[in-house]
Amino acid sequence: MDLGQINPVLMIASLMVASTPILLAAIGELVVEKSGVLNLGVEGMMITGAVMGFAIAVNSGSPTLGFVGAALAGAALSGIFAFLVLMLMSNQVATGLALTLFGLGLSSVIGKPYEQLKAPVLGKLDIPVLADLPVLGPMLFRHDAVVYLSLLIVAATFVFLRRTRAGMILRAVGENHAAAHALGYKVRRVRFAAILFGGACAGLGGAYISLVRVPQWVDGLTAGAGWIALAIVVFASWRSARILVGAYLFGGISVLQVNLQAAEVNVPVEVLSMSPYVITILVLVAISIFGQYGAPGSLGKPFHETD
Repeated sequence: MDLGQINPVLMIASLMVASTPILLAAIGELVVEKSGVLNLGVEGMMITGAVMGFAIAVNSGSPTLGFVGAALAGAALSGIFAFLVLMLMSNQVATGLALTLFGLGLSSVIGKPYEQLKAPVLGKLDIPVLADLPVLGPMLFRHDAVVYLSLLIVAATFVFLRRTRAGMILRAVGENHAAAHALGYKVRRVRFAAILFGGACAGLGGAYISLVRVPQWVDGLTAGAGWIALAIVVFASWRSARILVGAYLFGGISVLQVNLQAAEVNVPVEVLSMSPYVITILVLVAISIFGQYGAPGSLGKPFHETD
């Protein structure tokens, strides 16, 4: 065992990269759930975004186009979900699970020709002056643009939900859709927009895995990241600032277990590999014991115009 092999600066830099896909998916799902809709199809949208982003990037040679295509693919898949649950009144839980299964199957078909191919490299965005700082420079200011975009989306979501009229309307729809409808707000329209946003964020998160973290396509690439994003929304008590903490906590545990494996710590590899998921489960159990705080009042409840 040689813990001296673990570089704290590199580990924190890797933490930000590892956390970005989950952060993007979780912040998108937060907005969806704040509108009163429970979408369990995050995993399906992420892996669809991953395969579409990878395919577009490989064929075009542009990772930027890959990310745009991934966001559109995630939004398109979420649009199907929105139509089914908002217009046809299908069960949100069953439809979300079906969306995940559909996304997993679709990605297997589309991704087959792209196995063992390498994605074009997404360049780093070194922030002038700050990137040259000792310790903090390589740790925080030498990442790609999507890492900073994810942080910007979290900040923008925080401001949107708390400081804008549109955000307050979205929260009102999520808390009591009948009252919001009575006040003249378009409940379905608000929820449709929120679902599309959540799908686009999930697609971006999936593409980040296939274009940056791996970067290649293999079947089942997201490996449950969508489910972790759903858990983080609950962990964060439906608060955007806590989403950042939850995503970075999970990313930190994931990076730490990889570093411990490299340092040949006297712990079975299987135990280290499952530790991030076990800790997530334990946190959710603790939340369920001590009570859930912050869940929107109309979460998961279907809306009828006659309500």
